[in-house]
Amino acid sequence: MRIAAGGARVNVDAVQTALGTEHAALWTYGMVSAFLGDQAAAVAEGANAHRARRDTTERWLRDHAATPTPPAAAYLPPAPVSDGPSALAALIAVEQDTCAAWRGVLERTDDPALRTSALESLTTAAVRATRWRKIAGSNPASITMPGVASG
Repeated sequence: MRIAAGGARVNVDAVQTALGTEHAALWTYGMVSAFLGDQAAAVAEGANAHRARRDTTERWLRDHAATPTPPAAAYLPPAPVSDGPSALAALIAVEQDTCAAWRGVLERTDDPALRTSALESLTTAAVRATRWRKIAGSNPASITMPGVASG
């Protein structure tokens, strides 16, 4: 926890966690692209969005005297990815993880600019997760509280 200019509390560890999910999302989007040729535009859009968020998050961390955590060499999806349905499941999982991480940032800061960025990140990840659930035929396609573990 740190106190930013203006007295706002900022949890750099939460931002680092969110950065980690952005790294994992980029890696996952690259991996699944081999299985989702019919969704190439949506896969590229998701990868580009996560790349932009990663870059913004790394810049935020450097601006707040923190060294951004680098990406891992590889990430383990929740289940093996070997076809279109398992690729969609991996995308849904990584978007859910991203939602949870950005919700964690929201819960751990009162800095207005960081809260705005975290909310935007949470919202766009939730929309992408819904898109992937719809394509996968999941029901329900959207969830009530993105970023909150379901009981």
